[in-house]
Amino acid sequence: SFHGLWSLGGVCGVLFSTLMVKNEIGLFEHFITVSIVTIVMALLGYRFLIQNDKSVSGNKLIFGKPDKYIMMLGIMVFLAAISEGGMFDWSGVYFKDVLKSDVFTYGYLIFMSCMALSRFLSDYFLEIIGIRRTYFLSGAFVFLGTLISVLFPSFYVVLVGFCLIGFGTAAIFPLTFSMAGKSTKYSPGMAISIVATYSTIGFLIGPPLIGYLSYMFSLRYAFLLLSLMGFLMIPVSKLFFDFQDKQNDS
Repeated sequence: SFHGLWSLGGVCGVLFSTLMVKNEIGLFEHFITVSIVTIVMALLGYRFLIQNDKSVSGNKLIFGKPDKYIMMLGIMVFLAAISEGGMFDWSGVYFKDVLKSDVFTYGYLIFMSCMALSRFLSDYFLEIIGIRRTYFLSGAFVFLGTLISVLFPSFYVVLVGFCLIGFGTAAIFPLTFSMAGKSTKYSPGMAISIVATYSTIGFLIGPPLIGYLSYMFSLRYAFLLLSLMGFLMIPVSKLFFDFQDKQNDS
């Protein structure tokens, strides 16, 4: 639900941007409005921040052989970050340049809406299908959603494809961070910070890599990178859960 609210904020943002674009309101007025709302929300939310929640142990970064548990979680979130970051920066451009859509925010809107919806429902689905199948389906949805968007670049097909990508990327971040918090080597805060570093690298690499591939080939085929990330999520998550089973048995 925490990540769901973050996604809901993204949906509100893109709806607001779409409204601004359709009414031909300039960037200055747009940014001033967003700045005022952000400052007010920050001031209202400040008093709800948790105080003195630092763990008494496991806060120091231990240099040496990487912790396999944290490293594999980091790789999974790295793959998800490339997909998610690519959608953040390029979904609108895909609708504008590939589909020639007048309102290019539709792609980002459907992606964020499906991500938010899936995050609010993820606990329910976890109880039904379990965490292993959730990771498998997440990778499969990203793979299939991107693939059909590339192979069949028509408006409604790509909407369905972006919807699948939103569903696919939704659960990976909250689930991975949750499992990182159960690390036996690091405190929850330190473990989550390490895994978050992997995700930050993915967010930094993904968008420019798509831009480079777009320059070399085309934006349409550059999106196959996201499909590859979804495909790789399936075997990597299987390796992680097999490793976790061995740890639990030992």
